[in-house]
Amino acid sequence: MATVVTWQGKMAFEAKTEGGHAVLMDASPDVGGEDRGPRPMEMVLMGLGGCTGIDVVLMLQKGKQDIEGCQIEITSERSDTVPKVYSKIHVHFKVTGTALNEKKVKRAVDLSAEKYCSVSKMLEATVALSHDYEIIELSQS
Repeated sequence: MATVVTWQGKMAFEAKTEGGHAVLMDASPDVGGEDRGPRPMEMVLMGLGGCTGIDVVLMLQKGKQDIEGCQIEITSERSDTVPKVYSKIHVHFKVTGTALNEKKVKRAVDLSAEKYCSVSKMLEATVALSHDYEIIELSQS
């Protein structure tokens, strides 16, 4: 896996993956950016959400769960001193579906956090990570 990050002027950088996907990152105006994209530290949280979300949805689908939606809300705290690394990250899953088995949802969330999500495993070495979930039941017609 590789990526190339190229300066786009002021404080903007375009990151391009070897697969050709691109994302623009930028800084806030108070440090010379134009707010044209997410901050690099926001990209870390976005990567965490995507990685763990893929795990959970895949496990629930394989477990024959009628999942209709999965939203991952991530909150974080950063240190007050430079480097302003993450000190705490909380991942909250909102899993929507019909007749979802709570044990399967809990197991999928736990397995992602504890075993499968590469981003979670990498971050847990330096950040206090926590996770929980809620099930939003759709009415059966």
